[in-house]
Amino acid sequence: MTFLFNLTSKEIELIGYIGSFLTSITFLPQVYQAWKTKSVGDVSIWMIAIVIISTIIWLIYGFGIPNGGPVIVANFVVLSLSLLLLYFKIIFKKQ
Repeated sequence: MTFLFNLTSKEIELIGYIGSFLTSITFLPQVYQAWKTKSVGDVSIWMIAIVIISTIIWLIYGFGIPNGGPVIVANFVVLSLSLLLLYFKIIFKKQ
C-alpha cells in the first residue's frame, strides 16, 4: 500500500484511466462476435439491460464527483458497446 501513497494525483488518475480503458474493452469481443456472425441468440437481454442501467447510474455518479474522468470514460464506452449489442440483438433476431 505504501506504493500508492507515493504516487501523485496525476499518476493515480492515469492508473484510473488505464483501468477504465481495460474495463471498457471487455465488451469488444462480444460485440465483434455478434457483428461477425450476425448471431446474438446466446446473449441475455437481461444482462444487456442491467449493464445499460448500471452504466447510466455510474455516469451520473462520475459527473457528480471531482476528477470523475476515468469513471465517465469507462462507462461511456461500456454504455456505447452495450447499446450496440442491444441493437444487434434486435436486428439480428429478425433475420
